[in-house]
Amino acid sequence: MDMKMMWGEVEVRRVVELEAPFLPAAALVPGVPEGVWRANEDWLAPDFWDPASGRTVAAVQTWVLRSEGRTILVDTGVGNGRERPDAPHFAHLDTDFLARLAAAGVRPEDVDVVVNTHLHADHVGWNTRAGDGGWVPAFPNATYLMPAADHAHFGPRGADEESRDPVFADSVAPVDRAGQTLLWSGTHRIDAHLTLEAAPGHTPGSSVLRLASGTDRAVFVGDLLHTPVQILEPGHSSCLCADPREAAATRVRILGRAADERELVVPAHFRGAGAAEVRRDGAKFAVSRWAA
Repeated sequence: MDMKMMWGEVEVRRVVELEAPFLPAAALVPGVPEGVWRANEDWLAPDFWDPASGRTVAAVQTWVLRSEGRTILVDTGVGNGRERPDAPHFAHLDTDFLARLAAAGVRPEDVDVVVNTHLHADHVGWNTRAGDGGWVPAFPNATYLMPAADHAHFGPRGADEESRDPVFADSVAPVDRAGQTLLWSGTHRIDAHLTLEAAPGHTPGSSVLRLASGTDRAVFVGDLLHTPVQILEPGHSSCLCADPREAAATRVRILGRAADERELVVPAHFRGAGAAEVRRDGAKFAVSRWAA
């Protein structure tokens, strides 16, 4: 659990579900020369890369925002007890995430809004919990904001069908059935400080959440970045991106605005400080400082 931060009038906390070694660097971001990793080893290790094994290191975490009297969760991690045949490292987890959330002062019934930046397994898992007869919404009073493009892509193809995607079946469909889903496209304003914006490429509906309060600016970029190396080499998308070329174009656009407007960049999976200020470095970008 990180300390409470105030960005303008918005309180920000981070609740970590898990931290672990992830894919080898060459597999996660194909095309990035090994020399780039080695040249930046002094700050990539140990939070983002293990030079000995060559594996990247990542966190799965939820950002808790309190804004205009409401409690907002940004992404909900993997969840417990899931069947994940395509991602066995996420299968059958048994973490104390809800206890960690409680330690941050958040009870499930207190949550007003859940933001799923996209609908991959490690961003929607705690949307639901095991209940009598199956999966039920974990946050019974929340509105769940989901990108319409992802909902259409991962969901059932017809009104009388069920999605073949187990992630959708256990972490999205129960929210739909409870009437708690709000689908959005293009942009969606949550309140005076927070706005969702489409940022496609990683998935068809991938999005970012912009925070603007007082003089503070931040952008929660979801999986636009899996590693800080993609700040240095923004043209290289991860192996997990549905449309690598579109993802790269979106990344350059979002990072460019962040550099020009001094927005803190807050990726979903960065360990350590978790947020960075970036600057332009020719056609690429660099980390100018990590958030305190």
